[in-house]
Amino acid sequence: MRAVLTWRDKAEQCIYDLAFKPDGTQLILAAGNRLLVYDTSDGTLLQPLKGHKDTVYCVAYAKDGKRFASGSADKSIIIWTSKLEGILKYTHNDSIQCVSYNPVTHQLASCSSSDFGLWSPEQKSVSKHKSSSKITCCSWTNDGQYLALGMANGIISIRNKNGEEKVKIERPGGSLSPIWSICWSPSREEHNDILAVADWGQKLSFYQLSGKQIGKDRPLNFDPCCISYFTKGEYILVGGSDKQVSLFTKDGVRLGTVGEQNSWVWTCRVKPDSNYVVVGCQDGTISFYQLIFSTVHGLYKDRYAYRDSMTDVIVQHLITEQKVRIKCRELVKKIAIYKNRLAIQLPEKILIYELYSEDSADMHYRVKEKIVKKFECNLLVVCADHIILCQEKRLQCLSFSGVKEREWQMESLIRYIKVIGGPAGREGLLVGLKNGQILKIFVDNLFAIVLLKQATAVRCLDMSASRNKLAVVDENDTCLVYDIHTKELLFQEPNANSVAWNTQCEDMLCFSGGGYLNIKASTFPVHQQKLQGFVVGYNGSKIFCLHVFSMSAVEVPQSAPMYQYLDRKMFKEAYQIACLGVTDTDWRELAMEALEGLEFETAKKAFTRVQDLRYLELISSIEERKKRGETNSDLFLADVFSYQGKFHEAAKLYKRSGHENLALDMYTDLCMFEYAKDFLGSGDPKETKMLITKQADWARNINEPKAAVEMYISAGEHAKAIEISGSHGWVDMLIDIARKLDKAEREPLLMCACYFKKLDSPGYAAETYLKIGDLKSLVQLYVDTKRWDEAFALGEKHPEFKDDIYVPYAQWLAENDRFEEAQKAFHKAGRQGEAVRVLEQLTHNAVVESRFNDAAYYYWMLSMQCLDMAQDPAQKDVMLDKFHHFQHLAELYHGYQTIHRYTEEPFSFDLPETLFNISRFLLHSLTKATPLGISKVNTLFTLAKQSKALGAYKLARHAYDKLRGLQIPARIQKSIELGTLTIRSKPFHDSEELVPLCYRCSTNNPLLNNLGNVCINCRQPFIFSASSYEVLHLVEFYLEEGITDEEAVALIDLEAPRHKREGKWRETSSNNSQTLKLDETMDSIGEDDPFTAKLSFEQGSSEFVPVVVNRSVLRSMSRRDVLIKRWPPPLQWQYFRSLLPDASITMCPSCFQMFHSEDYELLVLQHACCPYCRRRIDDTGP
Repeated sequence: MRAVLTWRDKAEQCIYDLAFKPDGTQLILAAGNRLLVYDTSDGTLLQPLKGHKDTVYCVAYAKDGKRFASGSADKSIIIWTSKLEGILKYTHNDSIQCVSYNPVTHQLASCSSSDFGLWSPEQKSVSKHKSSSKITCCSWTNDGQYLALGMANGIISIRNKNGEEKVKIERPGGSLSPIWSICWSPSREEHNDILAVADWGQKLSFYQLSGKQIGKDRPLNFDPCCISYFTKGEYILVGGSDKQVSLFTKDGVRLGTVGEQNSWVWTCRVKPDSNYVVVGCQDGTISFYQLIFSTVHGLYKDRYAYRDSMTDVIVQHLITEQKVRIKCRELVKKIAIYKNRLAIQLPEKILIYELYSEDSADMHYRVKEKIVKKFECNLLVVCADHIILCQEKRLQCLSFSGVKEREWQMESLIRYIKVIGGPAGREGLLVGLKNGQILKIFVDNLFAIVLLKQATAVRCLDMSASRNKLAVVDENDTCLVYDIHTKELLFQEPNANSVAWNTQCEDMLCFSGGGYLNIKASTFPVHQQKLQGFVVGYNGSKIFCLHVFSMSAVEVPQSAPMYQYLDRKMFKEAYQIACLGVTDTDWRELAMEALEGLEFETAKKAFTRVQDLRYLELISSIEERKKRGETNSDLFLADVFSYQGKFHEAAKLYKRSGHENLALDMYTDLCMFEYAKDFLGSGDPKETKMLITKQADWARNINEPKAAVEMYISAGEHAKAIEISGSHGWVDMLIDIARKLDKAEREPLLMCACYFKKLDSPGYAAETYLKIGDLKSLVQLYVDTKRWDEAFALGEKHPEFKDDIYVPYAQWLAENDRFEEAQKAFHKAGRQGEAVRVLEQLTHNAVVESRFNDAAYYYWMLSMQCLDMAQDPAQKDVMLDKFHHFQHLAELYHGYQTIHRYTEEPFSFDLPETLFNISRFLLHSLTKATPLGISKVNTLFTLAKQSKALGAYKLARHAYDKLRGLQIPARIQKSIELGTLTIRSKPFHDSEELVPLCYRCSTNNPLLNNLGNVCINCRQPFIFSASSYEVLHLVEFYLEEGITDEEAVALIDLEAPRHKREGKWRETSSNNSQTLKLDETMDSIGEDDPFTAKLSFEQGSSEFVPVVVNRSVLRSMSRRDVLIKRWPPPLQWQYFRSLLPDASITMCPSCFQMFHSEDYELLVLQHACCPYCRRRIDDTGP
């Protein structure tokens, strides 16, 4: 530690106190009855402040820098602003001894001989508190909570912010040892507040806030007048009667003198946040010093020892970053470290430490020896068994017991000394002198060996690991490297302040200077990078750098020197450099360069380092081939280049070595097809085609299908091109391919057609099938795409495909409920049996599902189908039987739909008369087996209820009696039982209005007819309305033999004159129906009507006698009175004569069912078709 005087001034009066402005720019001094304001940078007196009338004893600045206060013997306190203006003044009863600002609240404590006061800007008055003794000094704690007062009677009183005493510390000397200065430590690292106390018992003491003393009193040997801490609390300044300022550690260990003065030092302070100290003396001298703390340290390889807090030594392991602190409790003057030894020089002794173990990472030191002597030396060196003291020109070797063993006297001042190793007790020292001499001294040898002599003074030295080279930094900042044996100057480099050889590599050194780190390998140019500080060691890839007070290990990649060796193809040397520490990229570069240089051993080691198995396999395979006798270096190098991605160079080498096929394989494997084509030139077309195919495969794999298709086409691989185009849905590309292909290439064309079908392009598929003449596939295409018109046209030209067309067509029609068209299709395909089976299945399903309307419709369709099939003479009888059977079933199911709806649904929209008629019709028709789905119970139940409602009580009773013999569902059980009982209360007869009349013989028929739906008298079958099931006024007649249907129609159309009528017939004819209406009333048919005469007959047997008419009767008939069922062959037409022409009857021209005209019109309006056969009203066909 050195104190350098920055500036000095002298006032006329004693300087009792001083204070720095918190930012350190100004200094306020109490000199006589004035305040002097100085500029701290150069000691300029800025302004004297006058305000006090007597001597100013104290001054203090507020922590926020806004104001300061001064106290005087005139018993007053003046508050000043930072602009040097007095703003407030207050007084005490006695002279003011000290003032101090609270660092947090800026409350001012002012102390006099008899009391102390607390003032803050917020208060109007000063709160004062009496004191039992004269207060000499005061100090606030860091947190501003407590104020310590030092008194002349040796007591320290600790008060809170309100002035109340909390702790009282009594010093043993009492009034004989007045407390003259106190100060709280500003350190924020301490857990407790520490108070430093200096009394005139010449003691320095430390106390906690609680009043407990820390350690023992430290003797000062002078009367202290002032004590103050550095800003961070690391050091203490004490000045007093010894006319100097002493520097102490925070623990009270004296470190040295700041500056000697000519009179007592009354005040001293440290400039905030700096190492500047100001001293005020009795004679008015003001001195401003800069303290320079020199670095005391030592380094050996990766261990660095340095001084900390002036009294401690920290040993740092630069690799592991471990640290150990050795507390010496005295000023550490010198440090030396070597292997497992550590020497520390203290003011009165030297301590020798050693490591506990030989472990390189061990950081535990213990004291080995103590040399209790005071030594003066410039440099200290420690060896295994000795310490070396350097004092100017003299070197002394001492054993650890303090005995001087040898002494060397040099010609000039010793500037540098370093232990360069050797056996224990025989170590070698490298010594550099100011006159440029460099010597080697062995500890056990009296004679120094001159290594070389240069013209300039030595600043720094280092010897290479093999002791062959010496690096010197001289006073001109030049680094010079010599060969020790030949004394030859190998090279020199400028701008160096320190130098170090690499301990692991003979040819590498580094030196620092000018803010740069310079690394030099062999005789190669220097590699530079930025670095602040001094290089003190170089181990492998780590450079140990001292910057200001800290030592750090900088990891420096050895890339630059490695590349310098690589440039000269010195692969083994480059590998040695890389082993010191380079990046993975550098290792890879070394491996590649060695590989290209065919230095496989080095390349293998380097690739192993970066764990590149791929290249290791390559090297292994090349070595195997070399063992087998291959010697073609071009081929080896070509393999290397191909691995590195230098494909063109590889191809050239392959070609040069006569292996063009390998180059071609390389290009195709890498999908570099253009290069492969260029390499081939105008070679074999077969190879070119193979190349294009491979290129297309690659394009396909990398999801470039369009390019792949084009390449496949150019290579003639049409199947692959079609496959890709089809899978991507490219119809345009497919049709281009199909049109370009020859019709003989059947397989590709069939693939095209298949994809066209999948991609919904049947037109292109048809074009393709036509091209190859595959008509069967074309038919199948038309069928699959439902293009029936084209299919039928093709079927006309090629009848052999009719089955293939019409059968699927019929199935499609049936699936779409177009059964009429389906039957025609089945017929055209010659599959009548299949048509019947489909309809039978549909009918069965409808019955099972209780869709009786649909069942009736399907049975009617079946009957018509059978009638169509009956035209075949071989099937005529069977089919006609089926026709009549299906017609009968259709009528039954059509009627039963109404009964089912009435019994199963909650509401009925049918008239009672209709239900009554339908149930009678069904019972008369169900004389034999009951068809599937038709319930006799439901029919009888309906008949019973409607008979009772309409007054047919006898019939109702009969129906209930019949029901008793049947199994009744639970849901209508109670209803039937109730009806059976209530019907007993009704008369045993039927209403005459309900009795049906036979229009042929005018006989009243019973409601329940055992013969069925025929007249009991004339056996004439009743004709029923297909909607209300009333008996219609129609009589069927037959033609005499010899009269054809055409002749009969012509005779009827003649309409021979008949009796005059008052009214006039109006006939309405349409495609949908035939209707007879009478415009006005007319006479009943006259007795002279030939047809009426034919109606009478003799009831002689139970056989039915039909009405047969001749030509004259036919001529007498009116066309308007006759309805004709024009059945297709082999059935004959049926003729019906209306006996009540005024009641209009309509017959459906399709199913030939009869309706009352009003009912038919209403039903057609509701359903837009015939309710029986579902013939639409807009259908013009029969």
